[in-house]
Amino acid sequence: MITTILLMAAITFGSRYLFLHHALPFRVGAKMQRFLSFSAPAVLTAIWVPIVVLPGNQWQLSYQNPYLVAALVAIITAYKSHSIYATTLLSMAVFFALR
Repeated sequence: MITTILLMAAITFGSRYLFLHHALPFRVGAKMQRFLSFSAPAVLTAIWVPIVVLPGNQWQLSYQNPYLVAALVAIITAYKSHSIYATTLLSMAVFFALR
């Protein structure tokens, strides 16, 4: 297990180093940079969607799902306030109140 963690850390570091180190002759074009800008939101969406809409491995799209309600509160708060602190605190408070 520790070998797997170390190998994944090395792969992650290597890929970041190749793209971010300025001394290397490798440059990413504008189209590739635009394409790569979508990778973080895609990965985060793949993580949170199953947690929010499939708690307990069942579709739960109702107001009784605290994950879904808190996620909706987080979306609205983030849109209105543009504050990561307000979004985090308010959505966590709603989530814990509903649980």
